[in-house]
Amino acid sequence: MFAAKNYEHLLGMQSLSDTLLKNHFKLYEGYVTNANKLIEQLKAATSGTPQYAEMRRRFGWEWNGMRLHEKYFGNLSKYAGVINPGSKIYKKITEDLGSYEEWEKDFRAAGAMRGIGWVVLAYDEEADKLMNVWVNEHDAGHLAGSRVVLVMDVFEHAFITDFGLNRGEYIDAFFRHIDWAEVENRFVK
Repeated sequence: MFAAKNYEHLLGMQSLSDTLLKNHFKLYEGYVTNANKLIEQLKAATSGTPQYAEMRRRFGWEWNGMRLHEKYFGNLSKYAGVINPGSKIYKKITEDLGSYEEWEKDFRAAGAMRGIGWVVLAYDEEADKLMNVWVNEHDAGHLAGSRVVLVMDVFEHAFITDFGLNRGEYIDAFFRHIDWAEVENRFVK
């Protein structure tokens, strides 16, 4: 069984309130709990039944909700993050996406779209390419075989407590707290 990871080290972040973060942590813990419940229920379920089919479908939602939140909290830092222009991730962003500025503009634009979901900087090893991807509803939009390098949660629960409906201010706050060392680790791994 899986245990929820502790992200309390993010509390005290200048741009995201402790109230918002604590609520977000609880939501994440719910995904962990539900993924574990479904693992157990699927072991006992009879395949071929409608109940089995619905649990099997729901498992992707709960699992990806758990993992995407872990990636999201994992690529945040309590402190201001600045990308190193000499880093491998910076060089790859400029190689694949024109420039850091063009990549950031596109990533922000994806995050500002109407709707709920995630914006992911994904790396496809087979094509050796970085791409900005919109992931909708946790379980739709993932690029098969790609690795999550950076993820931004743009479900309302990620920002509405602190920013109301001003998603742009949230995106600014997110960019101020990217842990670029973690992003680099995910890319070079």
